[in-house]
Parts: sequence; structure tokens; C-alpha cells
Amino acid sequence: MTADRLPHAIFEKTRDGRIDPGRRNFAKLALAGALGGSALFARPTRGNADFPEFPPGIKICAQLNGDSPDEDYQFVRQMGIDYINIWTRGDQATLENFRHLKGKAEGFGIKVWNIGNINVHNMPEVTLNLPRREAKIEEYKTYLRNLGKVGIHYTTYAHMGNGIWSSAEETTRGGAVARAFDSSKDPKGHWDGKVFTGPLSHGRAYTKEEIWENYTYFIKAVAPVAEQEGVRIGIHPDDPPVPELAGVPRCIFGNFDGYVRALEIANSPNVGVCLCCGTWLEAGPLMGKSVIEAIHYFAGQRKLFKIHFRNVNAPLPHFVETFVDDGYMDMYKVMKALAEVRFDGIAIPDHVPQMTGGNKAGYAYTVGYMKALLGRAEAEVGT
Repeated sequence: MTADRLPHAIFEKTRDGRIDPGRRNFAKLALAGALGGSALFARPTRGNADFPEFPPGIKICAQLNGDSPDEDYQFVRQMGIDYINIWTRGDQATLENFRHLKGKAEGFGIKVWNIGNINVHNMPEVTLNLPRREAKIEEYKTYLRNLGKVGIHYTTYAHMGNGIWSSAEETTRGGAVARAFDSSKDPKGHWDGKVFTGPLSHGRAYTKEEIWENYTYFIKAVAPVAEQEGVRIGIHPDDPPVPELAGVPRCIFGNFDGYVRALEIANSPNVGVCLCCGTWLEAGPLMGKSVIEAIHYFAGQRKLFKIHFRNVNAPLPHFVETFVDDGYMDMYKVMKALAEVRFDGIAIPDHVPQMTGGNKAGYAYTVGYMKALLGRAEAEVGT
């Protein structure tokens, strides 16, 4: 796996026409922070849009790209998955195409939980107050309005100023290729075809105060539109959640206390958490709360909107993404916690190592394992 792989994609075509389960070609289409769901959906107290009452229970979801072929939709149905997230970009990120993609999925008997837009995900212009900040915020507002018009009520947002950082690929169980981060091996940031390097990715060091001010400016501008359109925004953790990378502090979504403060600033029922278990585990003690503690806290605040279900072999400063049953976290405890809090949103496989036997093998393995964990958790908790 190359460092510029697509961290949250699920299937995309490689140059030779094969389907890649999201471990490569970072800059192509589906990206971090991926899709999401909604949990503990009490109706918002503000805004004009009504939210649907979602069926109870944890929903396992898959991710596709805006140009995914029919066989990928068939594969989703063959795995018994009812929900998908679709990532788009550029000319694909239009109201007309959103309607087309939703209709296509429904033709396969699949519900669309979110249509993502890479153009307004991880925007340095917003995070760092660079030129075109206002234009990007307006683009994001238009995106939210398009989701509302199509009847989609969730989106994931990531607020990183210099991308997702990785070092060279490594291997996990049985030689499966996986993303890695080793702070001693010249990691680099990648996002949407851009590469970020140290010592200063944007020519100067930014202060924590600047990062907070820029977040506040953005979220205060877009939260009213999200409320108006009935769209929930789940914010993904910084990946990796280190205190600073190349002069850019990761002080907001790199730790639990930052999340709490950020949600208080937003002061909106529509702004919550996309809890990426893998990213949370990457930080380990640096996060301030365990994954299980975070699930219970954010669910209690009605802010737990979506789960990225993945594992790593160890916390920072060096981790390798691994299979859900092969990391340092017992992922059954995560699934059980979701059942305990009556999570009604989406859990998605994420960053699946590349197995032999075909590009879809790792994804099918992960889905099967998640289904087994879910069945056990629901039986034990009594949901």
C-alpha cells in the first residue's frame, strides 16, 4: 500500500480495471472520514427540517464511489448490507447526480445514508484561513442544501489542515499490506492529490488559538444551514491525532477535551461525532478517554452519529492498521458498548488490509466479523 492511498474508500478501480478495496490511490475518490449514520436521534430542538425516525439498531454500512460499477452494488447486497455511503468529487458533486446515485442504489434495494463530497472535506482554506476560505464555506453550504433536497440527513466532515499522515506501508497478519505511521520514518501528509511535508507544511507555524478561531468561524457559518436542511454533521478525528504536524496543531479533533469544547462552540443538535475507532486507538492515552468511554459520553449527549470500525496494532508513535480481530483493542467491547447505548446509526468497515484471494476478500471478511460481533452484542445486551 502506498502512502497516498485512499483511507476511507471501499471499492475503486485501479488502472488495470480491478476493484481496489480502498487501500490505494489516496487522491482518487473516496476519502477519509467517510460516511456515517445517526445515533440516538431525538428530534433537534432548532431548525426547520424534520428528521426521519430511523429504524432501531446498529446498521452495518459499505462505501462506494460515484462511478462504482453495478458489480460493486451487487457485492454489497450479497454481503447482506442495506446501507451505503457514496463519495463524489468535482462534476459528480451536483444535485442532479446526487439524485441519480440515490436512485441507482435504490434500484439495487440499498439505502443511501450519505453522499460525500471530497471538494469540501479536509479544507486547508478553512482550517488555516487561507485564500478562498469564504468560497469554500459557501461551497459547503451548497453541499448541505443539496443533501437536504435529496433527503439525505447525514454527512461526515474532517477538519485537518495538512491531510492524513502516513509513513511507508507495512504488513500485518499473514503479510497483508496495510497503512502505517512511524514518526521516525519520514511520514508525509496526503489529501486529494496534495502532499504535505515538514518542517512547515504551509510555510509557517500556526498557533492553537488560530486553529480554534478558524474552526469557530466555520462551524458558526454552516451549522444554521445544517439545521435548516435537516443534515447532521459528524466530525472525524484528526488522523493521526498527534499534538502537531508540520507546524499545524491538531488541538481540536485530536483529543477528547477538544471534541467537547468544539461541540459546545457549535451549540447545535446537528453537529456531532464521527467516531473513528482506529484513529482513537492510534492516539491511545493522548486521546484523554478510551473508545468505550467516548462512546458512552457522546451517545449520552446525543452526539454519536457514526462509527468507523477498525483496529490498529499499537498506539503512537508507531502503529500499523490491522484486521478488526488482530489489533490491541477487543472490538467486541466496542460493539457491545454501541448496543448498550442503543446506537441507531451506521458502523462501517474502514482501512481494511489487503488480503490475497481478491480485492474484495478483506472487506467481506471484515463485514462477516462485524456481523458476528453485532449478533453476539445484541443477544447479550438484549436489544
